[in-house]
Amino acid sequence: MPAWQSYSYLFGPVMSFLVVGVLALLLRWAFSRGKSVVARPARPGGAGDYGLLVAVAAPQTYVQGELLRRTLDDAGLRATLATTTDGPRLMVFASDERQARRVLAGLSG
Repeated sequence: MPAWQSYSYLFGPVMSFLVVGVLALLLRWAFSRGKSVVARPARPGGAGDYGLLVAVAAPQTYVQGELLRRTLDDAGLRATLATTTDGPRLMVFASDERQARRVLAGLSG
C-alpha cells in the first residue's frame, strides 16, 4: 500500500484547480443574465417616472442641484437629485412639495 507522501505532489495542483473551479462557478452565478447580484447601472427616466417623488427644481448643473439638495436637507426635508431624460431634477415627496418650494423660493428672493 502506497504511503501518503507518494501522492503529496498532486495535492497542490488539485487544490488550485478546485479553487479556480469554485471561483468560476461563483462568478458565473453572480454575472448570469436575469439573476445577477450585481446592480445594474441606473437608467434615466422622465420626471414622472419616480413614483412618490415630485420635481421641485430643475438645476442647470449637478453641482447646483447638489447645493439645492443640501439646502433642503438643512431645512429638514428629504430630497434627491435624480438624473432624468430632461436633465437633473431635485425631487421631494409630494407631502413636502409646498414646504420645499417655499425654502427654494426664499433662496432666490
